[in-house]
Amino acid sequence: MNLWLAVFLGGGLGSMARFGVGRAVLALGLRGAFPWATLAANLLATALLAWLVLRLQPQLEARDALKAFLAAGFCGGFSTFSTFSHENFLLLREGQHLLVAANITISVVAGIALFYLIARSA
Repeated sequence: MNLWLAVFLGGGLGSMARFGVGRAVLALGLRGAFPWATLAANLLATALLAWLVLRLQPQLEARDALKAFLAAGFCGGFSTFSTFSHENFLLLREGQHLLVAANITISVVAGIALFYLIARSA
C-alpha cells in the first residue's frame, strides 16, 4: 500500500476516534472549563503510540505501510495538538491561568509518564 494512502486512511480513522472520545466525555457529563476530551484523546493516542513503538517495533520495521497507518496516521489523527493549543488560548483569554497551567502540566507529565510506564513493562 502506498504510504501516503496509509497515513490518509489512518488519519481519518484516528480523527473519527478523537470525535468519539469527545462525544463519550460529554456523555459522561465531564463538562466545564477544563478540556477533558482533548486530554483523554491525547493521552490515549500517546499510550497507543508508545505501545506501538516500544512493543511492536520489530514487527513494524519491515511493514512501512502498517507503521505509517498506525503511528503517523491513526495516532496523528487521534491526538490533537492544535485543539490543545486552541483550548489553552481560550482559557487564557478567559483569565483561567490555573486551568491552563494544570492542562499543560498534566498533558506533558502524563504523556511522558505513559511512555515511561509502557517502556518499563516492555
